[in-house]
Amino acid sequence: MTFAALVTLCAPAGAQEVRDWKPTEQVRTYPVTGKSGIALYQSIGERGPAAGVGQAIAHTTFKLLWTRDYRPQPNGACMLAVARPSLTIIYTMPKGPASLPADTKTRWTNFIEGVEKHERVHGQHIVEMVEKIQAFSLGLTAENDPKCTKVREVLQTKLKELSDEQRQRGREFDAVELSPGGAVHQLILALVNPPGAPPIEMVPKPTPLPGMPSLPGVAPMR
Repeated sequence: MTFAALVTLCAPAGAQEVRDWKPTEQVRTYPVTGKSGIALYQSIGERGPAAGVGQAIAHTTFKLLWTRDYRPQPNGACMLAVARPSLTIIYTMPKGPASLPADTKTRWTNFIEGVEKHERVHGQHIVEMVEKIQAFSLGLTAENDPKCTKVREVLQTKLKELSDEQRQRGREFDAVELSPGGAVHQLILALVNPPGAPPIEMVPKPTPLPGMPSLPGVAPMR
């Protein structure tokens, strides 16, 4: 039998129930300057948070801690009876000037609301990852594991798998939203194009992140 075959997933009596926790949120901001939509967007490009090889408009990160109770069993097995996460989701968003011209303020407000909506999808992806980890963890049992080492090894392998899955979901979501015609792309166009002015198109900067366009630059439409 392979090692994996010796590990079972069950929910025996006494195991903790799933989803007995709530994530907490932090919203951090960085200042941007300008009185027009294009100036605000250019300031984002100068001051936005680092994202791989470039800058992002906003990003979502998290801190995750676990309370786990590994319980050796009388028959020599080990069961993971408690797996309770402490999750903090951290959103980093641009913060515009307190005073803006009325038209710019309206377009900036719409832009920020759309960006926040985008980032909260990333937050939901993180919550779903943690839920999957907890569901896999609870009742995880390994036979002939009096020191609970086998259970830990199997859990660590699963953690990497679920973490990789969450990151891939994020990359794919960003690729769609930042692509021409995508939701974030449309938000940028609406911000930088005031009514009645010559339209501006978004030109992707070079060296995009793998699987995800980098923060678009701006150039006059020809």
